[in-house]
Amino acid sequence: MKPTLHRRRFLGTSAAVAGAVTLVPRAVLGGAGQVPPSERLVLAHIGMGTQSIRELGGLLREPRIEIVAICDPNRDSHDYIGWSRDGIMNLIRSYLQNPNWRRGRGGIPGGREVGREIVETYYARERGRKRSSGVRTYADFRELLEKEKDLDAVKVMTPDHLHATIAIAALRRGLHVLMHKPVANRLHEARLVLESTRRSGKQTHLLAHGSATGNARLAWLLRRGLLGRLREIHNWTNRPVWPQYPEIPTDRPPIPPGFEWDLWLGPSLPRPYHPHYTHTVFRGWYEFGGGSMADMGIYSLWPVFRYLELPSPVRAEALASHACAIHDQVSRPIQNDWSYPAACTMRFGFPDGPEGPRPELFWYDGGMRPRYPDFMEAQGAPMGREGILFLGDKGAVLAGFHGENPRLYTTEGNRPLTEAESEVDPSVTAEWSRSGNHWLEAFQGGPPSPGSFLNAGPVSDTVNLGTVALRARARVEFDPAAVRVVRPAGADRFLRRKYRPGWELG
Repeated sequence: MKPTLHRRRFLGTSAAVAGAVTLVPRAVLGGAGQVPPSERLVLAHIGMGTQSIRELGGLLREPRIEIVAICDPNRDSHDYIGWSRDGIMNLIRSYLQNPNWRRGRGGIPGGREVGREIVETYYARERGRKRSSGVRTYADFRELLEKEKDLDAVKVMTPDHLHATIAIAALRRGLHVLMHKPVANRLHEARLVLESTRRSGKQTHLLAHGSATGNARLAWLLRRGLLGRLREIHNWTNRPVWPQYPEIPTDRPPIPPGFEWDLWLGPSLPRPYHPHYTHTVFRGWYEFGGGSMADMGIYSLWPVFRYLELPSPVRAEALASHACAIHDQVSRPIQNDWSYPAACTMRFGFPDGPEGPRPELFWYDGGMRPRYPDFMEAQGAPMGREGILFLGDKGAVLAGFHGENPRLYTTEGNRPLTEAESEVDPSVTAEWSRSGNHWLEAFQGGPPSPGSFLNAGPVSDTVNLGTVALRARARVEFDPAAVRVVRPAGADRFLRRKYRPGWELG
């Protein structure tokens, strides 16, 4: 067997030997507007649903990235669920510069073959690369990691239940990992991902980072005494904007052609296929998703944790709506331990810090919202469908969900923050700005991204402990160091997943 020669070493060696006598195309050596292959990040894209397609343009336009493989258990279909009827179709047509692509077919497309066509067509047009060079496709991420020997990184855009499994496999393979939120939808799995990140020495980035610059600014100001002692944080969203099915489906529709249901389940225990589990609506199931807080709270709350220096919570409690069903002419509440409620509120407590008690955190979704203090109600403080509220000894700050348009409320009235009150260290906005590719620079040898998985530990623990509180239907006391639920008895099982044999993570 001949020894394997890595792509970067091969390109450097061959250029040194042949450069004096061979004219090498600009696409290889680089030049004006070109990046040589030896300096590109070679990326495999795992998951090609609607959100993947929305974000694909940014990867395609970045000359330092080369997508060489796409993986999805779905080959190609038009049965995805989106936020508009034609948005994804029109976006794909814009990538392809083909306004007639699949005209008349209808539906919302996705799948690995759709992704392959987009990438190959775009590269052929913008980079002059022949379509015959191909983007390889896989149904099974394990096969991809086994066969793709020259990767630098993977992007994970799958349903939540696969995040930890794929991330850990990629890190063990020596790859950098770019991933959509959350890190995992089980607290124990998220801890395993962080442990694998530390052990691997590879770089990671969670794509929820950078969306809430306003909350980063506010948290920085609050840490420095804008409201005196901060007592409470209230954050609410209009999610869910997808069905959260209160009952397990009992009908048995056929598995769509080209869809590998067993691979989609991954580590989860076997169950019959149903479309109510898959595209977009996976978020509503305890097994497959993380609910509204995992969907949106990581965006809004991560900078709050960062600048208020909040650790993992030690307490969580939840109040949830319920659904009812009629069986044998009797109506009863459904005893549901499989899907998130249509609406809930959560309350989190943290251990005291060096300066005394830390603020409590309250989360609301499904139309639930906080009650304002009397002085805010008297002033007619608006209650948007999404928002964030900070309460302290000196009053309150009310802002949009990501910290937009903050106003200071006191017993004397309300007003926008003054310029002096709004001034923050430039490093705050630099860290939370989306204008820079922190992750790409990190993956190519620069300093670690501020969006590293390692910086998302406490907010990840919080989101997943909220799910534990929902399922336990009781106040949960948690020991972050031991990673165990102290009370109530039996709730510790909700920290972990039941694995299909052969898929265990530890």
